[in-house]
Amino acid sequence: MAAGTRQQKFSRLIQKDLGEIFQKDMNNAFGKAFITITEVEMSPDLSVAKIYLSLMLSENPKETMEAIQLKKSEIRKHLGNRIGKQVRIVPELIFYMDETLDQANRIDSILSKLNIPPADEENGDNEND
Repeated sequence: MAAGTRQQKFSRLIQKDLGEIFQKDMNNAFGKAFITITEVEMSPDLSVAKIYLSLMLSENPKETMEAIQLKKSEIRKHLGNRIGKQVRIVPELIFYMDETLDQANRIDSILSKLNIPPADEENGDNEND
């Protein structure tokens, strides 16, 4: 589903401001974890934001996600203070762990274990035909 221009603009705004909130306003709230917002998906009515987080340097990502869930209202309040004059309502925040990097590493690991013959052997056979 392609998001509308308003949704994209709103999601970029939220991504930027939430990133600053996690890095500046609440940087000590989650231990040493370095939290980045990888993607924000907005509902068509802009009332719900699905936020995908990347957790680096977190000793226990699951616990960090639980701590983020517990502080969701505080995070939303910080967001409201930043974007309150630009929007009618501050959206409900739903946090997800972005596992794209983990999946990419897993695929890379699987591919590195494959025994694939070099391309030169295949090309050598074709030259004689």
